[in-house]
Amino acid sequence: MNVILTDNIASLGKAGDRVKVSDGYARNFLIPKGLAMEATSKNVKVLEHKKNFILQKNAKQKKNAETLKEQLSGLTCTIERRVGEQGKLFGSVNTKDIENALQKQGIEMDRKNIVLEEVIKALGEYPVKVKLLSGITVEVKVAVVAEA
Repeated sequence: MNVILTDNIASLGKAGDRVKVSDGYARNFLIPKGLAMEATSKNVKVLEHKKNFILQKNAKQKKNAETLKEQLSGLTCTIERRVGEQGKLFGSVNTKDIENALQKQGIEMDRKNIVLEEVIKALGEYPVKVKLLSGITVEVKVAVVAEA
C-alpha cells in the first residue's frame, strides 16, 4: 500500500514522503496512530498544499536552532555540589541538573536533547553535547564546583 507520511519515522522517511509499506502495517499501525495517510489523489493534492507550510516551519526551526547555537557556543554552566574527600561528589550530575543550570541562565532546553556519555561524578570541567536539531549540535562546558 502506498502511504504519505505525516510525521518523521526513522525507519521509513520524513514527513511528506511517499512510501510503500505492507497493507497490515499501514492499516493497523501507521494510519490509526496518525503517522501516515493513504496516498489517494485527494490526499496527494492536500499534501502538495501543506508542503509550503511544512517548508516554512522547518526553515523557522532551523533559524531558531542556529540562533540558539550561537548563544550556547561559548557558554559555561556552573553547577555547585557537595563534595567529600578526594574531590568525589555526593551523588552525580545528570542531564536534569544541566537543564536546570541552563534555565537559570535563561535558556530553555529539553533534557532529552542533552547528551551525556556518562554521569559526572567528580569536580572539573566537562564538555557536553546538546542536540538542537538533526544535524545541528553544540558543545557546552559544564563546570562542577564545590559548594561554598
